Amino acid sequence: MAVETAPAAASLLEVKELKKHFPIRSGLLSLLKGFIRALDGGTFELEHGKTLGIVGESGSGKSTLARTIARLIDPTGGSVVLLGQPMTELHGKKLRKFRVNFQMVFQDPISSLNPRKLAIDIIGEPLKIHFKLHGEELTREVADLMAKVGLEKPQLYRYPHEFSGGQKQRLGVARALAVHPKLLILDEPTSNLDVSVQAQILRLLTSLQKEFDLTYLFISHDLGVVEHLSDRVVIMYLGRVVEIAPTEELFREPSHPYTTALLQEVPTFESRQAAHD
Repeated sequence: MAVETAPAAASLLEVKELKKHFPIRSGLLSLLKGFIRALDGGTFELEHGKTLGIVGESGSGKSTLARTIARLIDPTGGSVVLLGQPMTELHGKKLRKFRVNFQMVFQDPISSLNPRKLAIDIIGEPLKIHFKLHGEELTREVADLMAKVGLEKPQLYRYPHEFSGGQKQRLGVARALAVHPKLLILDEPTSNLDVSVQAQILRLLTSLQKEFDLTYLFISHDLGVVEHLSDRVVIMYLGRVVEIAPTEELFREPSHPYTTALLQEVPTFESRQAAHD
């Protein structure tokens, strides 16, 4: 299936001074009282085929950053350029058409999967919309995607509640892969899973990245998981990017006090897995 993309750029993703301020209103007239600066000036680049980890505590702006990049919410200011295309200039049909280049995997697979639809319909919907697949061709493509993420063909005709937590996340990944995106935005995809299942999903993501030539933006509050998967790491604090460095360098010699505090508090992914075993 051919996927229309924008011309290649030096960096697959470029984010510059990205901001999202939510208005605070009160009273019967909803008068503006101020703003919550959920995201206040994020700037970074992401190279093709690499993984950039975005780390911070709850309320640091990580998920707002992910949703703003994915255009689930519109930015207050700044720019997002993907594959050379300024994302903030896209609206309506142009944005929907361009979405084949990027997809998002959410933290909670239960709330992101339609409970009334079978797995074949959940994964097949973007194939119908973007590639006009139907019938046996659609079934074959969905079955192939499910096999890629470690699910079996009989599960095509099951509802989300019939899958385990890890299987639901695999289902969400398969749906994201259906349109053959260049970029996957992973918003804490393992935070609701126990350590053993986390390890399985991380191994799956590593394998899929190589097979599909994917680029990952991996959001997490967990430095241990990010260390395991990322090439570079962005640290966020109170809506701002406070440090960016290659993963090994950041863990060896952090430059910001907030990063140092995070590193002192969080065990490595490997140590937690060993303790679980």
